[in-house]
Amino acid sequence: MQPPPDRSDDSFELRLFLEEIACNVCRFQHVKRDRLSPATIRIDQEVFLGIPDAFADIRVEAPRVPPYFVEVKYGYPAERIAQSLARKYGPESTAGDGAAKVILVVDPRHYGDWADLEGRLRCSLGRGLHLEVWAPDHLATLLRDLFGVSLPSMSAEDILDVREAIDRAKGAYAFTDEQRDDRFEAALLWHFAFWRLRELRERGLQKRSILPPGVYTDVVVLMADLCSFSSYVRDTLDERVVQNCLTSFYAKSRYQIINEGGMLYQFLGDAVIALFGLPDKPSGYVETALDCASSLVEIGNAVSAEWQRQIDRVQASGGVHIGMAIGDLQIMSLRPFSRAHMGAIGDCINMTARLDAAGGSGEVVVSNTMFQQLPLARQRAFEELEPLEARNVGRIRAWKLTPEGRARSARERGPR
Repeated sequence: MQPPPDRSDDSFELRLFLEEIACNVCRFQHVKRDRLSPATIRIDQEVFLGIPDAFADIRVEAPRVPPYFVEVKYGYPAERIAQSLARKYGPESTAGDGAAKVILVVDPRHYGDWADLEGRLRCSLGRGLHLEVWAPDHLATLLRDLFGVSLPSMSAEDILDVREAIDRAKGAYAFTDEQRDDRFEAALLWHFAFWRLRELRERGLQKRSILPPGVYTDVVVLMADLCSFSSYVRDTLDERVVQNCLTSFYAKSRYQIINEGGMLYQFLGDAVIALFGLPDKPSGYVETALDCASSLVEIGNAVSAEWQRQIDRVQASGGVHIGMAIGDLQIMSLRPFSRAHMGAIGDCINMTARLDAAGGSGEVVVSNTMFQQLPLARQRAFEELEPLEARNVGRIRAWKLTPEGRARSARERGPR
């Protein structure tokens, strides 16, 4: 059987969906098998591997478990899989230092010489990395054991059933002893991680009291948007490329935000807005917001690199630029008595937008107030900007985390 066409209408979306499933399978495996709290399991998407335009699909790090990678290559031609894994994880790469394995999500039935290909893939990995293959049958077994759902095929109908089952499992974890309200729970689970909701519930909050209207102090607002977005769209002939790249940015940005303990506020065109410090302020939440910004930079770089590979004209810039500020927010219902649809207003949102506009590709620009709340070790990665003239806001004192400073800060923090 020949591999399915790599540019079919739904092949990209299917791989993106399988990445989402793989992230959830890995997390729930560690929760159930290793009895870990889901909050202690770090899962990042589009992790830069130190090689130009080379990003791991997924990196998983859990307590007492060596980190590992997941690569979703469902539907890729054999040579593309071989080249991709050798480039990312071969003997010359340092990506696998300290890691245990690479999980490959693929359908061996699409390749007549799978045994030969698998042997080549295993030999191509360096630095003690082990190859683990998740074929559809194995993935179906994991989904049945973890979520009690079957996966008869890779059709849209069947994989959407899997998503619903995973969402039910998240809801059961977050709201174990409350009367179930699927619509309300779905809204909360869109904005927050399921274990974050569990933490809030265990502090005595009921679902309707998780984010009541009111003024919240010292909230970090993060805005990230794609660089040169209009230029990319203008130079893209195939509208599917625009759709696929934006869906990838939306899905992975949301996942990163909520898995860092933040709240996804909204998407606005090619931008995403996140809030940290709502409804309470976990220890180190300002630093966590900054870490999330660094992860979003990598996601933006990966999305832009994929977009650039599919168009003719070379773009002047790529990735994302990010603004961050801290201040008071007023949360309000968007309709009477609603707790599922909430809006926010505050000067820090306006300031964040101005800071976002001042950043270049891969740069994070933060307000002085937020900068002052960072530990001295983290401040060293920033450089002060000339005061920014911001319309309707005034002159803003701001600091810029450059790509070099971000890399230096990551080395000082050590492994993820």
